[in-house]
Amino acid sequence: MAYDGIVISSIISEIRKNCLGGRVVKVQQPSADIITLTMKGFSGQVKLYISANASLPIVYIADTLPQAPMQAPAFCMLLRKHLGNGRLTDIRQPGFDRIYDFVFEHLDEMGDLCERHLIVEIMGRQSNIILTDSEYMIMDTLRRVMPDLTEAVSSDSDKQVRILFPGQKYTYPDSQGKLNPVEAGEDEIKQVLITKTMPVPKAIFTSITGFSKSSAEQIVEASRVNARAGLSELSDSDQEKLFSTLFKVIDKIKAEQYSPYLKYIDGVPRDYYAIDINGTYTKELNGDTTKDEIEASEKTFSMSRLLVDFYSRKETEISVRSKSEDIRRVLKSAIERTSRKYDLQRNQLKETEDREQYRLYGELLNAYGYEVKQGVTEFTCLNYYDNQEITIPLDKDLTASENAQRYFAKYNKKKRTAEALTDFVQKTRIDLDYLLSAKHSLEIAETEADIAELRQEMTEAGFLKEKAKKKGARKQDAGKPLHFISSDGYDIYVGKNNIQNEALTFGLATGKDLWFHAKQMPGSHVIVKLKPEDNGLESVPDRVFEEAAALAAYYSSGYDQKSNTSGRPETNSLKIEIDYTERKNLKKPPQANPGYVIYHTNYSMMADPQEGSRLMQVQED
Repeated sequence: MAYDGIVISSIISEIRKNCLGGRVVKVQQPSADIITLTMKGFSGQVKLYISANASLPIVYIADTLPQAPMQAPAFCMLLRKHLGNGRLTDIRQPGFDRIYDFVFEHLDEMGDLCERHLIVEIMGRQSNIILTDSEYMIMDTLRRVMPDLTEAVSSDSDKQVRILFPGQKYTYPDSQGKLNPVEAGEDEIKQVLITKTMPVPKAIFTSITGFSKSSAEQIVEASRVNARAGLSELSDSDQEKLFSTLFKVIDKIKAEQYSPYLKYIDGVPRDYYAIDINGTYTKELNGDTTKDEIEASEKTFSMSRLLVDFYSRKETEISVRSKSEDIRRVLKSAIERTSRKYDLQRNQLKETEDREQYRLYGELLNAYGYEVKQGVTEFTCLNYYDNQEITIPLDKDLTASENAQRYFAKYNKKKRTAEALTDFVQKTRIDLDYLLSAKHSLEIAETEADIAELRQEMTEAGFLKEKAKKKGARKQDAGKPLHFISSDGYDIYVGKNNIQNEALTFGLATGKDLWFHAKQMPGSHVIVKLKPEDNGLESVPDRVFEEAAALAAYYSSGYDQKSNTSGRPETNSLKIEIDYTERKNLKKPPQANPGYVIYHTNYSMMADPQEGSRLMQVQED
């Protein structure tokens, strides 16, 4: 279900009931594209979350709001000046489009009562937040929009370019000839739809404002008509059923009779609806839904609560991704560069593998040089190391002794190169392993604190430049590792980056605690805390090993959590090999990167990463 005009209408209904007449007591701007309002009304404080994020533009009543910086941006300061202590007198939805028009009464500097409009456009990448006066003259916008001069010159004279800039008159986006469902009559809607030759769902959402593809499909599904046919192709009875369902939805919108609910499939929220059309779940109308499937859909009574449940994880992912774009770019570039460097060094090292052959040639020429005739290009003799004949290429212009010295020189050069390259290859391999582990940490990061820790470790490792701290910026809370409880009651901890890995392995874990890690691939450190009565490996139940290993497999680069597939498609099994040992067997080399450990005593087992996704996670405070 899209965040369309129907959903916005239901949110406006909720805000009216909770906020109308209330006063603005706090205005904050937690990030570049988010504004939050705290309002005090008859029912207490209400928090409004307003986002113009291109990936997830949204407005809803929130339970909690994100932290704001100590120093407010300029647009936030302007909103505080003109909306602070203002009273919300109305909320409008112009043309039933994806637009909020919040109307406030506010006292200006002279003490005169004036009107201000806070307009929120939910338009994907063009989403915006605009502040205007009572005449809709723009005072400022979150994103200022000026037309490209070449575009303005080349455009048709009848087409007005929409400008969102201080001092300009605000105009609503073009409705593209769509009908407003709460104002248009039934006959008018029928006449427009009947002329459409496209499939019924497309005819609905391209003809009526506020209806998305998803809501149109919901109506067609509830009507039990052919979704692929045009309206004119339907029988009279099917047309009647379709219009009856459509107008039932419109009547519910007009009466503000919203019944939002989340639909769960396999325990995961897959869709949401603002209106339960026939008082039951849409899929049940098709007659192919079991009782268990119907019960898996969870009714809710607040559209805002529903949106929080549905989008909370997605919103966090978007926020985390936006704050990690620079890390992502640096990692991509560094991994590509380091990989090329590693391949080049290995190839150069491989070219030195024949150095012993040159040493052998030199020795044999010194031993048998008296038999070598002047001016020959090769010499065959007995290799006294294996008693086999060997042919040695020669430079005909050099003596046997000079040819021998030439081979010793080549041997010594390749030997020096090999010794130097061996150290270089080892260091480059360590750097590459670290970068791949950092990439894995980025992929499993869940919070901004995780990103901050990853940024800190990459800065300390020299892969990122240290950012100048903004004056008044809040100190980022430390990220926390994941905490699970095994089926036998054992505490299992999983690090989400190398700083957390090191803190777990060399801080939380003690001598006989168990340590798990995916074999020869980036992954999380997994720690099993033993109970006081345990005497070591033998006293821990087998199921604990299986569950901890499954977590190590799940949080490794060998498993793609999003697609539930192995990161190594060449294998026929999803199972991943896991090393495990006691904490006392781990060591960290001097000057090693965070999270890097070595061990020589360990056991191995195969683990199914999908089993790791089924363990109960403890929600830390």
